[in-house]
Amino acid sequence: MQRVVVTGVGAITPLGENADTLVQALNQGISGVRALDAPWTAQLASPLAAPVTVPVETHFPKLRRLVLDRVAQLSLLASREALSQSGLDFHGDAGLECGIFWGTGMGGATTLEQAYVESLLNKATRPRPSTIVMFMANSAAGQIGIEYKIRGPSFTYSSACSSSAVAIGEAFTAIREGRIRYAVAGGGEALLTLGVMKAWESLQTLAKPDPLHPEASCKPFSKDRSGFILGEGAAALILESAASAEARGAGILAEIIGYGNTTDASHITQPDAGGQARAMCAALSQAGVGPNEIHHINAHGTGTLVGDVSETQAIKQAFGEAARRIPISATKALHGHLMGATGAVEMVAALGALQTRTVPPTAHLDHPDPECDLDYVPEGARTLAVLDTVMSNSFGFGGNNAVLIARRYSS
Repeated sequence: MQRVVVTGVGAITPLGENADTLVQALNQGISGVRALDAPWTAQLASPLAAPVTVPVETHFPKLRRLVLDRVAQLSLLASREALSQSGLDFHGDAGLECGIFWGTGMGGATTLEQAYVESLLNKATRPRPSTIVMFMANSAAGQIGIEYKIRGPSFTYSSACSSSAVAIGEAFTAIREGRIRYAVAGGGEALLTLGVMKAWESLQTLAKPDPLHPEASCKPFSKDRSGFILGEGAAALILESAASAEARGAGILAEIIGYGNTTDASHITQPDAGGQARAMCAALSQAGVGPNEIHHINAHGTGTLVGDVSETQAIKQAFGEAARRIPISATKALHGHLMGATGAVEMVAALGALQTRTVPPTAHLDHPDPECDLDYVPEGARTLAVLDTVMSNSFGFGGNNAVLIARRYSS
């Protein structure tokens, strides 16, 4: 089996246009939650969301934008940053040895909603000819391949909130087994549309606005939590075999050592602590590490009443007494819930903690829930004397659980 390392990361999120900005903002407790500036927000119970505020479209010429939904634009920019850091160029034969592993919950939602509006409200209007290729779920993966000349296998994963964590885990597996040499792995999501937000409101999972501090409306593991804030963004990791990275003198950010994936098989929306715990245990087993060897967990931590209690119970089941000694962060309080992109974004955050030896806080945790009684780092960023191995949890509707483990690399 090959060892698998990370040689590049990229992220475009509500906290900024690159991975470093994401990590710094999390450690500083900066929130990306704000009121949406759109003409249709009056139709929502709450206008709050976590949008990407940098002008994404300016990075692409007009003709290119005609076939790029917002999710593809975000995905291309995250991949560009990650590839630049890795120093890889796939325009030659190297492109044949690289795979694309991408996650998204709903693909080109902006394009799809626009097509429905044009077709149903204005029947004389014909949707744009590019509609299909912009909203199909694998559009971002296809555009990454075109842009960066990646000609190996391509996979798109859609398992709700765990989509991009699954993508990273499956890319890790493919390189570990020697099927490919490199992978662009991650995910993107752009769901800040009227139809999608009203659907989430109907499910009653979105956070109620904090009357005094709207930016602090998502409160994971807090007694007064009421749900999550929907966000958008993308993140990418460049994975490759350790032998390849060392041979070309690449900078190695971390080593991926474990991946666990399980299905709850209990309920389409309600999480199951047992299923989540099994995913964590599977990742620990593959990594060959014990509960005491995990120094930090980036929790799924959505801020929902049921979800946070379930994850707390799952961590206790998987880690036993060690659960109370592990600093755990729920970064969705600051960057929002990026759905299919959230696993990759939080893996970038976990790798940032590994690099800086600093654990980001679980923001807005002023009133801890007695049922969520682990160390959720409420006081602010915490620097640790030892931080060599991290875990990132992603749990999706449909009952899919994906858990990743990475450690500091040593040859």
